[in-house]
Amino acid sequence: MQYIYTALFTPIEDGSGYYAKVPDLPGCITTGSCLSDAIDQITDAMAGWLVVAEDEGEEIAPPTPQDQLCTDSNTIVSLISADTIEYRARTDTRAVRKNVSLPYWMVCLAEKRGINCSQVLQDALRSILDNVSLSRPR
Repeated sequence: MQYIYTALFTPIEDGSGYYAKVPDLPGCITTGSCLSDAIDQITDAMAGWLVVAEDEGEEIAPPTPQDQLCTDSNTIVSLISADTIEYRARTDTRAVRKNVSLPYWMVCLAEKRGINCSQVLQDALRSILDNVSLSRPR
């Protein structure tokens, strides 16, 4: 599921980076060493927060309009997008058993050469999926 929320970025007092939070998602806070790192960190935190909320059946508040958020003059306000389906695909690495059919000769030759067919299949699928997602417009 695709979500868009406003994130607030406030400079850390000692200049070491930024605090980041999504006010509509309680506890969704993080820090970053620079603004781009803070954006990456809050995007990841937001996706994780939303995945847990979806899994637990918790209510997910709608985004508050930006003009209704209380901010300081030094706070940077930005829309952040998170895709929980994409996040799950990147972070859920549980193994799932799949039955595949291979020619007998291929299995024999792979075993003789010490080739792990499961690993080869995973590597090939990862490569194909990475290329498909890069070439597909969002």
